[in-house]
Amino acid sequence: MTQTVALDRERLKQVIADLGSKGVFIGTSSWKYPGWMGQLYTEDRYIWRGKFAESRFNNNSLAEYAEVFKTVCVDAAYYKFPDRRYLEGLIKEVPDDFRFTFKVTDDITIKRFSNLPRYGNRAGKVNEHFLNAELFARGFLAPFEEFKKNVGMIIFEFARFYRTDFAQGREFVELLDRFLAQLPKGWRYGVEIRNRTFLQPEYFAMLARHGVAHVYNSWAEMPAVSEQLALPGSVTNPEFAGARFLLKPGRTYQEAVDRFSPYKEIKERYEEARAAAVRLLLMVLKDVEPRELFLYFNNRLEGNALLTILAVLELLDAKLEELERAKPVPAVGG
Repeated sequence: MTQTVALDRERLKQVIADLGSKGVFIGTSSWKYPGWMGQLYTEDRYIWRGKFAESRFNNNSLAEYAEVFKTVCVDAAYYKFPDRRYLEGLIKEVPDDFRFTFKVTDDITIKRFSNLPRYGNRAGKVNEHFLNAELFARGFLAPFEEFKKNVGMIIFEFARFYRTDFAQGREFVELLDRFLAQLPKGWRYGVEIRNRTFLQPEYFAMLARHGVAHVYNSWAEMPAVSEQLALPGSVTNPEFAGARFLLKPGRTYQEAVDRFSPYKEIKERYEEARAAAVRLLLMVLKDVEPRELFLYFNNRLEGNALLTILAVLELLDAKLEELERAKPVPAVGG
């Protein structure tokens, strides 16, 4: 039986708060994981009539999550347009300095619906609302207006496109260019793609023209985040950036679920992802660019996002100490 690995909750809370004050927001992709019980979550809060109540956990765990973290990526918005009531329910659970990052509903970002049962009679059909700026502004963005101060980033996640979708990457770039030009201003927009061949200078340049961040992402068919960081122009907005460490490249989503659930411990270290996360953190902390960073980790990267974050923070501390020791000693006198 898998044992729950201990986590210094109070220490993590202090470090997360300190980084938040410096423009670095670290969190997880979603938060409803019973596997974190005894680490982040206190089981007593979710007991009903002597048993763990999953519904109570799903409805109330965000408040306990927000006692430690200052941000979370809301995956649920990808599957359904969020309304005011839903957003209000999230906001009331968190303190004022908490920032939500939302994935845009797939009605906007899917070119052709797959054959998944959830698409019903739309399965296999072309999406008539793909990159519809008016629908995005009216159907997705409008409910966020009164909660704007609690919004970190808004991410357009594009699933992998095939040749039947776009013969060449530049066709997608041109279409996305026209879409981004129509969006309401004043929001932190990010674009996350799943086609490695689209990571071209014209893609980064187009995002930069619109002030939209390329979202660095660790995913099955994408190059490692360290490789994305090495691409010229990948920081497309000097004010903010986003990164999501979701899967080790080469591993499918289902393989990760089968290997890592119920997400109570790290089962496989992915050192390259940890090092890339530290590099992103240092870019902000050492006043390079960007000035703000929204950094998210998923259980399916190593097995437990909480412990991955702790490992990254320990690596960051070691790197900062190393940089401090490497500083030249000021000359005396003269």
